Amino acid sequence: MRPGTRMGNCRVQESAAHRISMSNEKRKVCGIDVHKTFLVATILDREGNVETRRIRQDQESLIALREWIQTERCESVAFESTADYWRSLYLVLEDRVPVTVANAYHIKHVPGRKTDITDSRWIAQLELNGLIEPSRIFSGEKYDLRSLTRSREHLVRNRTELKNKIHHLLDTSSIRLSSVLSDLFG
Repeated sequence: MRPGTRMGNCRVQESAAHRISMSNEKRKVCGIDVHKTFLVATILDREGNVETRRIRQDQESLIALREWIQTERCESVAFESTADYWRSLYLVLEDRVPVTVANAYHIKHVPGRKTDITDSRWIAQLELNGLIEPSRIFSGEKYDLRSLTRSREHLVRNRTELKNKIHHLLDTSSIRLSSVLSDLFG
């Protein structure tokens, strides 16, 4: 039925969102379940063809994974941002194929028995249908600055915690240096 035609009392309208989703529809994608020492990758297409592989989490294997993804002509790759384990995978893929890094909290898993294979297939299905909202990924100098800022915040927090422990230890030992010194650590 063409847009603009009538069906009973309803007029069929083609929405802009429908046009966009149809033009951005992916035909073949890869979903990856990321772990510390290995990955489980599933390539899925619109015809229902599925291929799953388990890959070691080392540079040589990641390059082989990238070549497999490119050989299979995947239009995009999606995976969860699991700890920092996803970072090396992202760096290997980012310039070669569109990558969607998803917040694990936002991906709702299928209830039932949970395995790495079902997780990678679920991620591939979500990506194939455009249902993953990508996380914000910082690269280059912005990533370095963010990492340094987080490291500094962590160090300052640890320093403050240690100073408070020392103050508490001195107070419980009835050593009152605060009456003599304005700043114990300055």
